[in-house]
Amino acid sequence: MTQIGLISDIHGNVLALEAVLAELEREELDGLVCLGDVAVGPQPAEALARVHELGCPVVMGNWDEWFCEGIPPADDETGRKLAEIGEWWAGQLSTDDVALMRGFSPTVALDLGGGETALCFHGSPSSNTEMIFSVTPDETLAQILGDARARILLGGHTHVQMLRRHEQSVVVNPGSVGLPFSDWTPHAIRIAPWAEYGILGYDEGRLRVDLRRTSYDIDALLRLSLESGMPHAQWWADSWQR
Repeated sequence: MTQIGLISDIHGNVLALEAVLAELEREELDGLVCLGDVAVGPQPAEALARVHELGCPVVMGNWDEWFCEGIPPADDETGRKLAEIGEWWAGQLSTDDVALMRGFSPTVALDLGGGETALCFHGSPSSNTEMIFSVTPDETLAQILGDARARILLGGHTHVQMLRRHEQSVVVNPGSVGLPFSDWTPHAIRIAPWAEYGILGYDEGRLRVDLRRTSYDIDALLRLSLESGMPHAQWWADSWQR
């Protein structure tokens, strides 16, 4: 059986990433893929360097692209705070870091063996900002996926773990390593106290999806954030459930 580790939405959280990698190292994996949004978070350069060390394919997330091309303006208070924090995080990256992110791919075709390929993306195959949820209507999902007809579709972006069927395809989201959401509304973000990832297994038509959570030292991450000098640090820290 081919086994692939799935990580996404690291969001500059190296403490969570290391906890996930420690568990993945105990598995007999044939590969690893990152589904985007690596550097946007309290440890942007460190997270980018750690993912680069892994040597795995990396999909271009929306924040990865914004760090390269500029963060778009926001039209609500939460969005404005996130944009201001994002600008501060982006300022921690070197020109070499940005060049590394520019090398991320919009999509990745992952060979699972036996003639099967998984299509990897961030939001959707055509956009890194589109969102696919378990409750997205089939008709809407068909429009989002467009001409993508791979039987195994792997995406991130929503920060919510998901496994759902669509026509002849299975759509998988391993959740977020560094910023999993327990609640997300226009006026409030609640961040869950764990790190999320997944493992995909494939063998001659048999598919296995294992969605996982693991713990790490969240208090250490929040101390680091509060001491970093980033804007809205207390608001950021108060968004976490502990």
